Amino acid sequence: MHKLISLEIRKLNLAGMRKGILITNAAILAFMILVVFFDQSEIETYPEVFEALNIFIRASFIIYASVLISKLVIDEYKNNTITLLFTYPISRIKLMYAKIIIVFLFALINIVVSVAVLGAVMVGINSFTNAIPGDITADLLISVLIKTVAGAVYAAGISLIPIYIGMRKKSVPTTIVSGVLVASLISSNFGGIRLGNFVLVSASLGLLGMAIA
Repeated sequence: MHKLISLEIRKLNLAGMRKGILITNAAILAFMILVVFFDQSEIETYPEVFEALNIFIRASFIIYASVLISKLVIDEYKNNTITLLFTYPISRIKLMYAKIIIVFLFALINIVVSVAVLGAVMVGINSFTNAIPGDITADLLISVLIKTVAGAVYAAGISLIPIYIGMRKKSVPTTIVSGVLVASLISSNFGGIRLGNFVLVSASLGLLGMAIA
């Protein structure tokens, strides 16, 4: 399985995706700096800062995962290159699992790393501006870590949902649009209620994504 995953990763243009990830994180950081340090009406405490970071980052990488699904799965079926892959003396199930594992780990790792890096930058900036009251305590860090890792696992599972819609249509745009819609659904605020904040909803959608995959 490790060799299959390595081969699939080599086929991807990861250099291009890295640039996109860096640009996305830079845009999220710029927005957070603007809201937190220049307009303090919305986000005023460290828990709120980390919650906002988690929301934006999870949504971004669910969409990125749909792009990855398009490259790894949908394009293969659309261009019929999957037929050539299936002629190799490799289990078809293992081959598809390798693709799914790449998407899952891509979303999971990038969410955790992005929250950690951008959170550290926000804390560093606040050490000079003192715009966010309170201190970074061990309890706060543990709470943020648990929420971030749990949220990343849920989001990685949710990111697999577009596979179903994309495979039905064999369409790259449909796959990406479905990723955008799913990300919007769990991130949007409906009258003060955000679906992504409910563990049961996130866990159910995450399990649904894994079941679909």
